[in-house]
Amino acid sequence: MVPLDDERDIEIVRQAAKILDRENQKLTQKVTDLTRELMALKGEDPSKLQLRLAQLEEQLAHARKKLFGESSEKGASTTKNGGAPKTQTGHGPREQKELPHVEVIHALDDADKVCTACGGALEEWAGQFEESEEVDVIERQFVVKKHKQKKYVCKCGACVETALGVEKLFAGARYSIDFAVEVAVAKYLDHAPLERQVRIMRREGLVTDSQTLWDQLERLARPLKSVLARLHAHVLAQPVIGADETRWRLMGATGKDEGEASRWQVWVARATDGVYYAIEDNRSAEAAAKLLEDYAGVVMCDGDGAYSALKKRGRRFVLAHCWAHVRRKYVEIEDFFPERCGQILNLIGELYAVESACPTGPPGDDLRRQLRHERSRDIVRRIQQWVMQTPVTPESGLAKAIDYMTAMWSGLVRFLDDPRIPLDNNGTERAARGPVIGRKNHYGSRSRRGTEVAALFYSLLESAKLAGVEPKAYLRLAIRAALRGENAPLPHEIATPATAT
Repeated sequence: MVPLDDERDIEIVRQAAKILDRENQKLTQKVTDLTRELMALKGEDPSKLQLRLAQLEEQLAHARKKLFGESSEKGASTTKNGGAPKTQTGHGPREQKELPHVEVIHALDDADKVCTACGGALEEWAGQFEESEEVDVIERQFVVKKHKQKKYVCKCGACVETALGVEKLFAGARYSIDFAVEVAVAKYLDHAPLERQVRIMRREGLVTDSQTLWDQLERLARPLKSVLARLHAHVLAQPVIGADETRWRLMGATGKDEGEASRWQVWVARATDGVYYAIEDNRSAEAAAKLLEDYAGVVMCDGDGAYSALKKRGRRFVLAHCWAHVRRKYVEIEDFFPERCGQILNLIGELYAVESACPTGPPGDDLRRQLRHERSRDIVRRIQQWVMQTPVTPESGLAKAIDYMTAMWSGLVRFLDDPRIPLDNNGTERAARGPVIGRKNHYGSRSRRGTEVAALFYSLLESAKLAGVEPKAYLRLAIRAALRGENAPLPHEIATPATAT
């Protein structure tokens, strides 16, 4: 018998419990076998035998639960030093630096200001508090503001002046600028369809409809058209950009697709501090030409034929291709060609390991140039050797993956000579997630004007995110500047080094 009454070491107790459990299982099995033999000798009904065995198994399960249930959980929360619970894991309370801090003072009621020992009066202990914190929420509230503009008149009766009123989105607007901004951010940043917003607002006391909300979005977009054009120009002024496209839907008033829904595409041009979206009814070279205009820098993209078609037409930009897309081709067929795909995936992984050793952006350009010359060139050479030495069956998945890679080879190796070129186009794909999630929530647009409005707000809000600027605050600033006839700043123009990404 193991003496456990005074044992404090949880590991010794655990090992002893395991030993006892194994012995119990052996004894239970022996009891089961003997019971089966005894009942067979007595000639009892086989159904009674099964019932008795089931009862024995239930008793064993109950005993093991008592042994390893509550007791084991209690044991797992103690330490060698006598039952103290383990330190709580996890991140603990987060410091909320961005939230305003509000002090709430709690005082005793007069009836409680009595000493429980002598009955004397309790006096406030100056500067002494018991403190705690909680994160609270102040509910959003819709109100009707009545603006009264004072009038001023001269005694001569020849002059009357009226105080300036509130700035409005348009003359006679029923809803405020901030209301329209709220609707735009909810739809194009938080992906809440207008009908869902209507239901939420109704719960909060405002009765409205989706057409009214759309009217606010459309009027909010009008003054910002010039801001979008300047954002497009800024992105195309960068030496390296990413380009991508993803599906969109255009639906008629009945909610049905207008024409072929699959033809509509969101075209994306992304720089490090801004992204421009255009929604077109096709994915042809003409749509790519509208996106890139006369761009003459480096375009990082996948193998879409629209960009190579533009190059054949004499466009001045240089194509760089995405290693992540190449990698995905091999991942998709890895189960069928595990050894050979494993080899090429390891080599591509080595390229990414080199990149991870460098800071992102311009601060890492010098080191990136050096490491790519010293290490990445050799990895690329070994990838070429792998292609030459790997036997493939024509038309197989492996052959198609290799063909995809070799067809874009000149664009894939362009990063070796320019440290500004990223290894992949993942940044642009991340930028496309906003429209993709929006598409899944509100299904697309109901009019061609809707596609234009969507492209504008996605461009401004996602650019604010890239530049490290709070999107709602930026949209408020931009629309108010535009309504005053000023050039609204682009997000990267108001970002500080501390906030820019």
